[in-house]
Amino acid sequence: MRIGELAQRSDCDVETVRFYEREGLLDVPAREPNGYRSYSEAHLVQLNFIRHCRSLGMGLPDVRTLRSFQAKPELACDEINQLIDGQIERIHQQVESLRLLEQQLHTLRDTCHANQKASECGILRNLEQAAEGQGCSCHPLGKTS
Repeated sequence: MRIGELAQRSDCDVETVRFYEREGLLDVPAREPNGYRSYSEAHLVQLNFIRHCRSLGMGLPDVRTLRSFQAKPELACDEINQLIDGQIERIHQQVESLRLLEQQLHTLRDTCHANQKASECGILRNLEQAAEGQGCSCHPLGKTS
């Protein structure tokens, strides 16, 4: 199959296929006599594997590692487990960061009540104070990052 069909069957862009091929994640396809790439069903499975890993938030180095284990199925899977454990930890840290951000936004939202002029808006005032290097309600120590 040609690249357009592969992209369509895997529900991705042609440029995504080319990118994964350039990155060495997707096996190099055979070439037809006219120079066009000729992809097989195996390429479709590889592409779906890569996209599934990416949908789980895995970075290209992790996908590359998993693809290397596919090429050497006789290896022990301890490193695969460590890779997934690391991904779980990264996701946990992201969740904690999002919870903190949510709390900060609630704190900021609580500084303003409806039906006020913008000049009296607590949210706007807090954001302006932070921009001037002063403390704000959502970052009590004046830290904005």
